[in-house]
Parts: sequence; structure tokens; C-alpha cells
Amino acid sequence: MSAPSVLYDAPGPKAKTRNLLYTVVFLAALAAVLWWVLVQMNDKGQLDWDKWSPYLAGTEAWTTYLLPGLVNTLTAAALAMVIALPVGALFGIARLSDHWWISRPAGAIVEFFRAIPVLILMFFANEAYAVFTDIDRDVRPLYAVVTGLVIYNSSVLAEVFRAGILSLPKGQSEAALAVGMRKGQLMTNVLLPQAVTAMLPAIVSQLVVIVKDTALGGALLGFEELIAKARPAASYYGANTIATLVVIAVIFIAINSLLSWFASWLEKWLRRRKKGTGAVVGSGMIEEQAPGMPMTDQQTGRAT
Repeated sequence: MSAPSVLYDAPGPKAKTRNLLYTVVFLAALAAVLWWVLVQMNDKGQLDWDKWSPYLAGTEAWTTYLLPGLVNTLTAAALAMVIALPVGALFGIARLSDHWWISRPAGAIVEFFRAIPVLILMFFANEAYAVFTDIDRDVRPLYAVVTGLVIYNSSVLAEVFRAGILSLPKGQSEAALAVGMRKGQLMTNVLLPQAVTAMLPAIVSQLVVIVKDTALGGALLGFEELIAKARPAASYYGANTIATLVVIAVIFIAINSLLSWFASWLEKWLRRRKKGTGAVVGSGMIEEQAPGMPMTDQQTGRAT
């Protein structure tokens, strides 16, 4: 009899054999697919050295196309992150206010902008800057991309902050109020420091989305981010579009992996300082795919 686990019973001998067989079959199928892809690429000349040499054996392609595009991508993503995080925290806390004239407008704003695709927000921002401001058209796409990312992601992050605070035991708030803390002190000194650890996985997931969504501005607004540089680079170096896109994909994977690694290290560091409760905010608590539906307080089971 296998020892029970917290989530499921440990597999027995037959289940282990079956899982091993599934693993072998999957790896064999994956290897076959990869081999077929490589054969097809080789037949089409996509593995020729002249297709890959601009990125593997020279620096001109990097300094002329990829690095400038990467700088623009990181600039837009960093600006959006720096602005969206505090704005999201502000609206998340506002939604928890006991005053209806604060919580209801904040909730309406959050739900409204979460329901609009980020690309539409970028388009609106671009047109608004063109009509109502004197911003130079060369930098206008950057402003539009950052604005769209900030509006949408701050709305999503507001739910992340709200869910992180609601995930804390109710006794934390009761104890703080019992010793005479005001609600502002309760939020800043008790709830937020403990909720940071629980919120980190969801926050990092949203930050990764911000990095990737910068490509929307490059595709449709003329923002010269990393992927937008693929077409001129591929044209200049002899139609090596696949090689260019593969290199760009590797760059995105490296950036997002580094961001995830940093978040994992930060979460462990915060847990060692015992500022967390062990709760984790998941995507289900954020209701990303169903904006407008009420969330449930994990302590009381009531809708908030």
C-alpha cells in the first residue's frame, strides 16, 4: 500500500510502469517531430550557414537591428511595470475600502479596463496623443504602447493585490484593530508586507505578459521594438526570416526566464524573513478570463 500524499496517492508499480511508458512514447514522438522539422528546414535551405551567420558570427546584425529593438522593448516594458505596479496597488486597495464612494468607482474602473483588449487601448492612446498633444510622431508609438500597457495591466494587478490581501487570515486584521491600529496603518504595516509573498507569482506572470505585449505596438503602431526589427533584418540578410525569429524567440525566453528566476529568488528571500503566510495568489483568484464576476473572500466564503 503506497503512502498517501497531500494531493494524491503515490503511484503503485503498475502506474509507475505506465507513466514510464507514456514518457518514452512522448519523448519519441517529440524527437520525431523535431527531426521532421529539421529535415524540412534543411530541404528548404533554412539551415544553411549564411542564414545564421549574421547572428552567430558577426555583430552588425546585433548592433544595427536586434540590440536597438531590444532596448526599445525593455524601455517600454520597464516604464509600464514601474507605473502599473503602484497604480494597480492603489486601485486594489481602493476596492477594499469600506466607503462605497471609493470602492465602487474603483471597481467599475478596474472591471471596465480589464474587459478591453490591450491593443485597442494602444490604438486609442495613439489617436489621443495625435489629436490632443504635440508629441513628436517618432516617439508617439512608445507613449501609446506604454499607456495601453499601463491601463490594462494596472487593472489586472489591482485584482492581484486585492486577492493577495484577501488571502491573509482574517485574524491578522482583527488583531491589528484590537491593539488600536487605524485602517491605514493596518494596510501598510500588517497586510501589505505579508501579502507581498503571496502576490509574487501572479505579479511576475503579469510582468512577463507586459514584456511580450510590447510586440503588439511593433506590429500595428510602428513601434520599433524587437520583433518589429525582424522584417528589415531578414530582408537585409537574404530572407533569413526563420533564423531571425528563432534568435528573437531565444532572447524573449532568456529575458522572461531571468525575470522568473529573480522572482523565485525574491520569494524565497521574503519567506526566509518570515513576512509571508504561505498563501499564494493563483490565476483563479484574479478571474482573468471572466472580468466582471465577483471574487470570493477565502476566509468567509462570501462574495466581495
